[in-house]
Amino acid sequence: MSTPTTGDFTKTPGWLDWYSGPSRPRFQLPAGAVDAHCHVFGPGAEFPYAPERKYTPCDASKQQLFALRDHLGFARNVIVQATCHGADNRAMVDACLASGGRARGVATVRRSITDDELHQLHAAGVRGVRFNFVKRLVDFTPKDELMEIAGRIAQLGWHVVIYFEAVDLPELWDFFTALPTTVVVDHMGRPDVRQGVESAEFALFLKFMREHPNVWSKVSCPERLSVTGPHALHGEQAAYRDVVPFARRVVEEFPDRVLWGTDWPHPNLKDHMPDDGLLVDFIPHIAPTAELQRKLLVDNPMRLYWPQEA
Repeated sequence: MSTPTTGDFTKTPGWLDWYSGPSRPRFQLPAGAVDAHCHVFGPGAEFPYAPERKYTPCDASKQQLFALRDHLGFARNVIVQATCHGADNRAMVDACLASGGRARGVATVRRSITDDELHQLHAAGVRGVRFNFVKRLVDFTPKDELMEIAGRIAQLGWHVVIYFEAVDLPELWDFFTALPTTVVVDHMGRPDVRQGVESAEFALFLKFMREHPNVWSKVSCPERLSVTGPHALHGEQAAYRDVVPFARRVVEEFPDRVLWGTDWPHPNLKDHMPDDGLLVDFIPHIAPTAELQRKLLVDNPMRLYWPQEA
């Protein structure tokens, strides 16, 4: 059954809706585990999608996100502002406020935001801003504007989340390494797994993390990176095995600077929509010990998003 888009909106043609009825993971998450990368979409009738958006999704409400959290066995969420909402953070903020302290947020902001508005976001649970450099998803924002924003949010103790593709890291290197905050890379900088884990492209990403101890990485979204699969569907317990060596390398070399998230409701996937329960079962393949699993899922996200409780 198709998931609706409410309000005066029509879904992007061919849009893949999130997977209803996900399995219950076989892997038991450690107590206090955090889904450190997920989104809410609308609902469009309540929180309209941005006029400048590059896609129109199906609705994915806070209630549906929290139901998935509980079904999978997570204790908390980090809700990242989705590009379909632009810099209108109301849907994400509403979800954080409704979570009873169990969600934190990562916002998208513009230079025009006031200090008072930043403090309101902080009170709602926002602890970072996202800079998106994936050209097919957003229009270019001048780097001087982004650096100004980074300087302002650093005073609040927030961090910067950066989303880019591996091929663009060389031209973005100087900007990224000048950021005055903790920097969290989405999805390992989207490596081209066809090149192999020993590729020069991935070696540059590892160098980026090795030389800059303020850089963290999410080892999430194998469903976006995989070329040969198999997909996390139909009970598959060894999904996305071509991505495993990349994520495991990052987890094992930087165990105190890695995060993991479902990426629910998986915007802009083109060929399949994963079963989120099977995505959770991907975790022990990349974090094979209980210690690594606890760092990845509990200690690291708590230190970054709930430091007073860590």
